Amino acid sequence: MRLCFLVEEHYRRDGMPNEVIRQLTAWGHRVDVVRPGGSLLHMDEVVRSGAHDAWVLKTVSGGPGLTLLEAAAAAGMTTVNDARAIRGVRDKALAAAIGSARGLPQPQTYAVARPELLAEIPDSAYPLVVKPADGSSGRGVHLLASPDRLAALLPELAGEAMLIAQPYVPNAGTDIKVYCVDGELFATERCSPLHPDAAVRERQVPLPAEVARIAARVGEVYGLDLYGVDVLLGPDGPVVVDVNDFPSFRQVPDAAARVARAVLALARAGGGRERPPAAPFVLPVTIPLQVAAGAGDGA
Repeated sequence: MRLCFLVEEHYRRDGMPNEVIRQLTAWGHRVDVVRPGGSLLHMDEVVRSGAHDAWVLKTVSGGPGLTLLEAAAAAGMTTVNDARAIRGVRDKALAAAIGSARGLPQPQTYAVARPELLAEIPDSAYPLVVKPADGSSGRGVHLLASPDRLAALLPELAGEAMLIAQPYVPNAGTDIKVYCVDGELFATERCSPLHPDAAVRERQVPLPAEVARIAARVGEVYGLDLYGVDVLLGPDGPVVVDVNDFPSFRQVPDAAARVARAVLALARAGGGRERPPAAPFVLPVTIPLQVAAGAGDGA
């Protein structure tokens, strides 16, 4: 088979996906690597070529790779994961709305386009976790113990395009990362990015049945085949706090071969699971009452 991997500079030397690429090459498949952030892309030629059996994306959330993958999908090419599914989880505000509509256990989520609007979140929501809507790898995650901590953080948040905020889920300082590869689930325990001082070595752990059920449901909800789910064990049960397409798969036994086989299977099948039909949901938006000057006067 001939595959195209879209790999951002950020992952140029990472084991994932390079080990997968080496494995596929060793099995006799041709793998072309495109670096979307460092290449002049002839978009019309790319989408007309049809030379690849599947396109695979491993890029940062805000990188240009997803645009290229979506262009390939629009031209009828197979993508891993489904390009629309990736878009649905990379925008964390959108992911929260989709997850809420489909009953995933997750924190209430607020979204703002300007950081100063975070001040409108009720005090009862604190402690509050604030992070970029397009963040990844724990970038820009902040825990605010009380509203008076917000003012000091505003300059740091000013450069973000959109932010989300969620009430903090009390936990023991660790989270469970569940990886899904070819329908199999693997769980690891690691330090929460909000508790970097916790003395926890990342390790594979048994997967609780309830967490397994939720992790499998995540794939169905978002239409993903290769993915990771961050789960916190809160006082009211497991809570989904993040979903990643094509994660690191750290601690997964024989990860490179497992992921390579999954990519080949998806390429041969012409893609993965069908995206679930859209479910209606209401996105609550607070609209301040605006009174125009002279509103009571006749025209």
